[in-house]
Amino acid sequence: MSKYVYGFGAGKADGDGSMKPLLGGKGANLAEMNKIGLPVPAGFTITTEVCTYYYDHERTYPPELKAEVAAAIKKVEETMGAKFGDDKNPLLLSCRSGSRESMPGMMDTVLNIGLNDTTVAALIKQSGNEHFAWDSYRRLIQMYGDVVLGLKPESKNDPDHFEEILDHVREKAGAEHEKDLSVAALKDIVVQFKEVIKKHAKQEFPSDPMEQLWGCVGAVFGSWMNDRALVYRRQYGIPHNWGTAVNVQAMVFGNLGDDCATGVGLTRNCSVGTPGFCGDYLINAQGEDVVAGTRTPLRVEETFGKDMPESFKQLTEIGKKLESHFKEVQDIEFTVQKGKVWMLQTRNAKRTGFAAVRIAVDLVNEGLIDEKTALQKRRIPADDLNQLLQPIFDPAGKKKAQAENRVLAKGINAGPGAATGQIVFHASDAEELWNKNNDVQLVLVRKETSPEDLRGMKVAKGILTAFGGASSHAALVSRQMGKTCVCGCSALNIDYEKGTITVGGTTLKEGDWISVDGFTGEVFAGKIETKPSEVMEVLLGKKKAEDAEMYARYAQLMTWADKYRKLKVRANAEAGDAIAAVALGAEGVGLCRTEHMFFDHLDEIREMIFATKLADREKALAKLLPFQRDDFTHLFKTMGDKPVTIRLLDPPLHEFLSEHHLHDDETLAPKLAKIFGVSVEQVHRRVDELKESNPMLGHRGCRLGIVYPEITAMQARAIIEAAANLKKEGINVHPEIMVPLAGYKAEFENQAKIIRDTAAAVCKEKGVEVEYTVGTMIEIPRAAITAGEIAESAQFFSFGTNDLTQTTLGISRDDYKSFIGDYMEKDIIPSDPFQTIDQPGVGKLMKIGVEGGRGTRKDLKIGICGEHGGDPKSVFFCHEIGLDYVSCSPRRIPIARLAAAQAALDK
Repeated sequence: MSKYVYGFGAGKADGDGSMKPLLGGKGANLAEMNKIGLPVPAGFTITTEVCTYYYDHERTYPPELKAEVAAAIKKVEETMGAKFGDDKNPLLLSCRSGSRESMPGMMDTVLNIGLNDTTVAALIKQSGNEHFAWDSYRRLIQMYGDVVLGLKPESKNDPDHFEEILDHVREKAGAEHEKDLSVAALKDIVVQFKEVIKKHAKQEFPSDPMEQLWGCVGAVFGSWMNDRALVYRRQYGIPHNWGTAVNVQAMVFGNLGDDCATGVGLTRNCSVGTPGFCGDYLINAQGEDVVAGTRTPLRVEETFGKDMPESFKQLTEIGKKLESHFKEVQDIEFTVQKGKVWMLQTRNAKRTGFAAVRIAVDLVNEGLIDEKTALQKRRIPADDLNQLLQPIFDPAGKKKAQAENRVLAKGINAGPGAATGQIVFHASDAEELWNKNNDVQLVLVRKETSPEDLRGMKVAKGILTAFGGASSHAALVSRQMGKTCVCGCSALNIDYEKGTITVGGTTLKEGDWISVDGFTGEVFAGKIETKPSEVMEVLLGKKKAEDAEMYARYAQLMTWADKYRKLKVRANAEAGDAIAAVALGAEGVGLCRTEHMFFDHLDEIREMIFATKLADREKALAKLLPFQRDDFTHLFKTMGDKPVTIRLLDPPLHEFLSEHHLHDDETLAPKLAKIFGVSVEQVHRRVDELKESNPMLGHRGCRLGIVYPEITAMQARAIIEAAANLKKEGINVHPEIMVPLAGYKAEFENQAKIIRDTAAAVCKEKGVEVEYTVGTMIEIPRAAITAGEIAESAQFFSFGTNDLTQTTLGISRDDYKSFIGDYMEKDIIPSDPFQTIDQPGVGKLMKIGVEGGRGTRKDLKIGICGEHGGDPKSVFFCHEIGLDYVSCSPRRIPIARLAAAQAALDK
C-alpha cells in the first residue's frame, strides 16, 4: 500500500469508513461504498497528511507522492478500461476536496480533467456526441481558470469573465442554458475561454493532462485555507490543522444525452424530517449544475420515477442500503450514465433542528438505532433544539397578509421557521450592516448563493433565492445554520444593479421589508408578526400535546436526555420567567437577579441612594421590602420544592441613577429634587459621586453590602419572610442566598453573618424554621484560587462565568465587541469567550475552585450561572469538572438538558 495514496474501485478499497482523519469524509465513504458493493467510479484519495506537509513545507509535496499518484492512475485506467490523456480512449478525472467533517461548498472541485484539443476529438469519437465533448471541454477550462488560476471573482464588483462570455453567447443564440447552444457556439466559447486565461492569468491553458491534474490537486489543497473555508471552520469549531484530503476519481457523465442525469439526494427529508428518498436532479447535466443553483432542478421524489423508472429503482435501493449500513440519513451525489446509477459521494446529511429530532426519534422507533445513539451530538447538535422553540408566523398575521395580496411568490421550503427582515442583496452589505447594528433584521436575497456569501448568510435572519433546489448551496448551508430559507423562487426578478425585486407589478427595493415562510415556501411583502412555535405552545399550555405531532418526538427525546444526564439544569430567572422555566424543564433557579426587581421600583431605590443617613436609608428600604417579598413569594410558589438561588444586589448604584438617565429624561432631575427636598445641583452632584471610572471593578456586589449592611439585611428579610409565610401554608421552599463578588473569606463571612442574624430574627418572629443555605458566586480569580478558604464558611458555590471571564481576561464584556471579531478572524482565540468558556484560562480557574472547595467541604454544591450555562461546549466542560448543575436562560434549558446527556454519554 502507498504511504500517501489510497485507491478504490471495482468493489475493492485500500481504506474504509473508519479512516476519516486520514482519508477525509468523502474518501473514507467512497472506500466504504466500494466495500459494500455499490457502483462507484474508480479513483484514489491523497491523504490529509499531504495537506499538512504541503503547508509545513512551503506548499510542496512529499517526494514519494508523484510516483504514488502515477501508480494509482494506472490502477484506475485498468479498472475503467480507458487511459488518462489517450488520443483514442481517453480517461477523464475529477478532483475534489474531502475534509473529515463535511464543509459543503467551502472548498474547490474541478471536473473533466484530461481534455485538450486532441482528447476532445477522441472523446467525440468515443461518445458519438460532439455537443457533450465540447461542453465538457468548456467546463474544464472555466473551472480550471476559476479554481486553479484564481480568476473567480472575489467580490460583487469583480468581473466574471467566463460568465460574461456565456451570457453574451446565450443571448446572441437566444438560448436559456448552455445545453441549448450549438456545437459551433461551444467551440467558440472554448476559444474565448482560452483567451481569457491568456489575458488575465498571463499563461496558456495547459494541454498536458498531468499538468492539469497537479494544478487541480494544488488548488484543492490551497482551498483549505481560503477565506470561506476559514470562516466556516471558525463557525463550526473545525480545527485548521486537520487539513483536507484530495479525491481523484474517474468521470462518469450525466450530460451524454437524455438517458443521463445528475443529482443529489437525501434518504429522508432534511428540512422537516419526513421519511422517503428526496432530492434534486437534472437530465443531461453535470453535477455542478445542480448544486450551483444556476438552474432550478427537478425533484427526485416527484418526477424521477417517471423520467427514468429503472434508474429511480436503482437509486431508492441504494438509498435504503446506505441508510441501513450507516444507520443514519445520508446525503448522496449520483450520476446516471446511459441508465446506470453511479455513486460519487455519501455523507451523513446536514439537517435542521426539526429534522434532526424527528429523524433521530424515528430511527429509534424503527429499530435502526438505540436511545443512546439517538442522543449523540453529531446527530442532534444541542443548539439545534433552539429551532423548535423559535417563533413562527402568527396565523392571523399571515392570513391578513394573504388577504392584502402581499404574497409575492412561492419557492422551495428549504429551512423551516419564520423570518422577517429588510432586503439586502449582497453578503458584504449584510455583514457591514450587522457590524454597525447587531440587532438589525435582514433577509439576504440572491439569484443563488455561493460559498462566498457565507458571511452574509451568518448574519441574516432568512435567505431567499430565485434559483436552486432543496440541495442547493443556499438550502444546504441554511439548514446547518438553522436559518429560515426559501430557494428556487423562480417568479422573482432580481436586479442587482437597480437593487430591486420585481414580481408581476410589485417591486421591492433594498431596505424594504420582506417575510419568508420556511415551512411553506411562501414569500410576502412587508412584515408579518410571529408567535410561539408548536412545541412552545404545548409547553406553555396553549395547545394540547395530542394536537402537536412534533411535540411528541421532542418529549420522547427529552425523556431520554433526562434519563442519561448527570448534571441538573436550572434557570436564570425571576418571577416573570419562572413559569416558562418550569415548563421547559428547569429543576430549580440557579440565578435570581434581585436587581431586576428594583428596576420596577426606581423611585424607592433612588430614595435609598439619595439618603445620607442610616435612618433615611432604612426608611427607603422599608418601602422596597414588601415588593421584594412579594416577588420572592411568587417565585417560590412557582418553583415549589425546587431550589432557588437568589443573588443579593450586585450592580453598582449608578445603574439606577446616572447622568445617562438625567440626559435621557430632562424632567427627572427636577422631579428628584422635589421628591427629596434638594436642589437640582445637588441631584447632579450625587449622581456625579456615584460615577465610577471602571464600574465593573468598582463599588458593587458584596462591597455594597459591606458599606451598606442595611441593604443585605432588607433582602435577607424579604427572602426569609416569603419562605416562612409559604411554609405556614404547607409549601416547603429551599432558598439559597448567594453573596456576589466575594474574593476574600472575610467578605463572605461579613455578609453571611448579616443574613443569618436576619434569618434568625425572622424565624423567631414568624414562629417557624426555614431551611436555607448561604453561598457565594465565584466570579473573580482570587475567589477561585482561595476557594478552599471560602468553603470553610460557604455552603455552596456558583460560578459567575460572565464576570470570571471578564476579570480573568481583563476584557470588558460591554466593550469587547469592537475587537473580538478580529481576534477570531486572526485565530488569536478560537471562539467568543463570553459565549463559550475559555477552558485553558477561565476553565483552569474553575477547576482550581472545584478542587479547592471540595477539598474543604466534600458535599459542597457547585453550579454555574453565567450565560455559558446554556452553551453546549461549556456544558460538556461543566460535566467534565464535576459540577452539580448548570443554570441558563429559560429558552436554553432544553439545549442544556440535551448537552448534559451528550456529555454523560460521550466516550
